Amino acid sequence: MEKTKQSVSSSVPRHVAIIMDGNNRWAKKRFMPGVAGHKAGVDAVRAVIEVCAEAKVEVLTLFAFSSENWQRPAEEVSALMDLFFKALRREAKRLNENNISLRIIGDRSRFHPELQAAMREAEAITAGSGRFILQIAANYGGQWDIAQAAQRLAREVQAGHLRPEDITPGLLQTCLATGDLPLPDLCIRTGGEHRISNFLLWQLAYAELYFSDLYWPDFKHEAMRTALADYASRQRRFGKTSEQVEAGARV
Repeated sequence: MEKTKQSVSSSVPRHVAIIMDGNNRWAKKRFMPGVAGHKAGVDAVRAVIEVCAEAKVEVLTLFAFSSENWQRPAEEVSALMDLFFKALRREAKRLNENNISLRIIGDRSRFHPELQAAMREAEAITAGSGRFILQIAANYGGQWDIAQAAQRLAREVQAGHLRPEDITPGLLQTCLATGDLPLPDLCIRTGGEHRISNFLLWQLAYAELYFSDLYWPDFKHEAMRTALADYASRQRRFGKTSEQVEAGARV
């Protein structure tokens, strides 16, 4: 059955979230150390940013380092932290020149103070309204995000500023790390795995999911355009029937 075409306004996702998976396997396949895969993945990040900016996507969120990734070998974690630090220092000016605002979400407390300072500096350099937002999830976990939102609301209740019955899904959503941004419309995972791995658990409730067998360093311009085209071919119903969605589109 032919899929119903969406209107032009809804054919492009406002917010794209990506789980960048497969760097280690990409490197292993080439008999290279794992960090080589992470370095190669930087080119894929640039390619995806370019395609999203061209397509007029408003927000791109990249899962760079999960709260579970600290369990990886110490030398890999150290190399990743060094790569992250250098990328922040190197790319901030370029992002600003291209009208891209950088935001970093996650628990920063575990990062070295020098890296935390580099994060704040890069965000300050690229700050500005009306820009394409590049959001990096670092030491981030969806369960952590929901828990910190619940803690924030609990403190408001404890202080007498809020009643328990005032807490709604909408209110809790505003307390998430992404609370002031549109929810992700499309979530992409590379590397052939079919799971979301504790990424934006609340936010992805109604997102379209797209899985690619490509390892992240190989996910470049054409792969990203293919993912966006696949998204544009889908009908998003949000609990409604196809007939209701089609009737609404005609109004």
